[in-house]
Amino acid sequence: MAKKIKKRDVDRELLNTVKELELEWKQIESIVSRSVEFTLEGNYWERVARAKYMYLLKEARHRKLRADFH
Repeated sequence: MAKKIKKRDVDRELLNTVKELELEWKQIESIVSRSVEFTLEGNYWERVARAKYMYLLKEARHRKLRADFH
């Protein structure tokens, strides 16, 4: 039998992942903005990180989750 996953645990993991992705996105954004040369690869990874963050943020809003992100 499979272990039943509790909604509270999934919600907590979702919020932690959203926080991690926000930090990752902002780090990549900072690196790209400080770069001397514009590269398509840097721009690509920034957009990927932002897309992942926005997708999970939308999911958290759909689940009506709230957390302090300070």
